[in-house]
Amino acid sequence: MTLHDDAVLVLKQYEDQEELRQVYLDHLSEHPDGMWKACTAGHVTASALVIDPVGGRVLLTLHRKLQMWLQMGGHCEPGDPTLAAAALREATEESGIEGLILLPGGPVTLDRHAIPAPCNWHLDVQYAALAPAEAVAAISDESLDLRWFPYEEVADVADASVVRLLEATRARLAA
Repeated sequence: MTLHDDAVLVLKQYEDQEELRQVYLDHLSEHPDGMWKACTAGHVTASALVIDPVGGRVLLTLHRKLQMWLQMGGHCEPGDPTLAAAALREATEESGIEGLILLPGGPVTLDRHAIPAPCNWHLDVQYAALAPAEAVAAISDESLDLRWFPYEEVADVADASVVRLLEATRARLAA
């Protein structure tokens, strides 16, 4: 199975955001290269919100290019067997935390956001990753800063997509 096939399978099963899910499926149907950064019509990305539910906090990165506090994530790579693997790889690389575990149940949310040219869109499949107890983060080259934020402070520093991801993650944890 290819990463493209995995993405289609994951998205077909994901029903919480039907309209956006269909945008993703149409994109992948129309663009065989729609998983890759080279697809200038947009491409699928994978991200994970690193969360410490015991401490009531999330780890956000101050993205070097966008100058925004975001969850860990980025482009899929040819070695990624699945979207979940891509999200976990990105979260581990960008947080410096070994032993992250994706929250069961597959993607938490989907988000489509404009990005600067030459590409137009990121179609982000968003997961949540549970941090091990007393995890210590280490900043990567892709970040200007890396910081734990209490749940209550996320809306003060991050955009609406991160807030939605946190709310959906907390709802899944409570279920």
